[in-house]
Amino acid sequence: SRRCGLAAGRSYSGGGAYPSVSLTCPLPGVPKAVFAAAESRERFETRVTVLENGLRVASQNKFGQFCTVGILVNSGSRHEAKYLSGISHFLEKLAFSSTAQFGSKDEILLTLEKHGGICDCQASRDTIMYAVSADARGLDTVVNLLADVTLQPRLSDEEIEMTRMAIRFELEDLNMRPDPEPLLTEMIHAAAFRDNTVGLNRFCPVENTDKIDRAVLHSYLSSYYTPDRMVLAGVGIEHEHLVECARKYLLGVEPVWGSGQGRPVDRSVAQYTGGIIKVEKDMSDVSLGPTPIPELTHIMIGLESCSFLEDDFIPFAVLNMMMGGGGSFSAGGPGKGMFTRLYLNVLNRHHWMYNATSYHHSYEDTGLLCIHASADPKQVREMVEIITREFILMAGAVGEVELERAKTQLKSMLMMNLESRPVIFEDVGRQVLATNTRKLPHELCDLISQVKPSDIKRVVTKMLHKKPAVAALGDLTDLPTYEHIQAALSSKDGRLPRLYRLFR
Repeated sequence: SRRCGLAAGRSYSGGGAYPSVSLTCPLPGVPKAVFAAAESRERFETRVTVLENGLRVASQNKFGQFCTVGILVNSGSRHEAKYLSGISHFLEKLAFSSTAQFGSKDEILLTLEKHGGICDCQASRDTIMYAVSADARGLDTVVNLLADVTLQPRLSDEEIEMTRMAIRFELEDLNMRPDPEPLLTEMIHAAAFRDNTVGLNRFCPVENTDKIDRAVLHSYLSSYYTPDRMVLAGVGIEHEHLVECARKYLLGVEPVWGSGQGRPVDRSVAQYTGGIIKVEKDMSDVSLGPTPIPELTHIMIGLESCSFLEDDFIPFAVLNMMMGGGGSFSAGGPGKGMFTRLYLNVLNRHHWMYNATSYHHSYEDTGLLCIHASADPKQVREMVEIITREFILMAGAVGEVELERAKTQLKSMLMMNLESRPVIFEDVGRQVLATNTRKLPHELCDLISQVKPSDIKRVVTKMLHKKPAVAALGDLTDLPTYEHIQAALSSKDGRLPRLYRLFR
């Protein structure tokens, strides 16, 4: 009774301590709260230093025991027009293998283990990123390792052969997955930017796995792995210390492929073409078992948006959030994102649709806003009609409530993602690589807050004047022709042509 005496004497919100005070008013007699505030904004800004060889060093001070440091290279599948397709995919798999200093991947992992570190490499269409998270006290070792991995890889015959096997296995797995989203993303990019830049395949084609060897890789590396195309980014370390390590390990270093010039760098600007890519595929056996996923046909329709360097990028990001969507039964059960348009107008009204999700891909010179939908093969024609109608409705009236909800959700997602140190690292590196500077979260939130209904209508109107890009996978017996989809997107209500509906 003594231990519970204090608690027993307290009055809680359900009690009668302040029965007449509204929850929106401060309680009488309670001192006013004093909240902590940042001393100055400058200490949280991203600092950038350019070394004599053109390498950019960027850091974000974030307190803690661990740091994330990495090298980002302006290189990716979009730059492979003059080379065999798939080189970036090879480099991603070969990362953190043997180097001039380290005899094997095991030696690298043991070195990182001393500092509690982990490593990773990711290749995208426009960037290759080598990253390490480790104890901040091991920064010197980490930068030394990153420099060696990037500029001094051995690329032994055994490692290249193992990479060939890994890529072949990954390509087989890609075609067997129940979730076709990675495959559809490749297809929609190939349809939207046919045979150029971001439309080039991110994965190595099977026929190229035996053609890529050390000579091909060195030729590519000599062109694109140059200091002026690199950023050394770090989060959780002092900027001066990072610059000192960069000068020590990345300034004046002779790469393993020599200092001779490779082929000229591909500076092509993305050319949007539109078009359709269809893959007839039996999807009946992709998910067997006691509760198999039903056979579905997947459609992705996209239109060109804008680059992330343009002012319209923020309105497009808000529009993508406003469309939202997802699977009819995703993790956690129904109810998430229930106010987005693709939930309200599509999934809630058409029970036979298994998925309707909006995606926005953006690059330095272009972008792509697309909607992925899945349904039974017999419902394909109606599904395409519904999705095209949603594109048309984007240009209609935008409610103040739904716009404010989308903006709030976008800001919330931005801030929650930036709670993660590796995400901050990637944001710092990518922004500095593209613009030599970085917009801080509060600046982006201010830009999001300024988006008006007229901005959404303006960007949608501009987008709808383009030819659509279409990717289709599965049983495509009832798929409308590309001309009918294009005609539906240019009509007022997004419906397929009447004659098509009557005589199909």
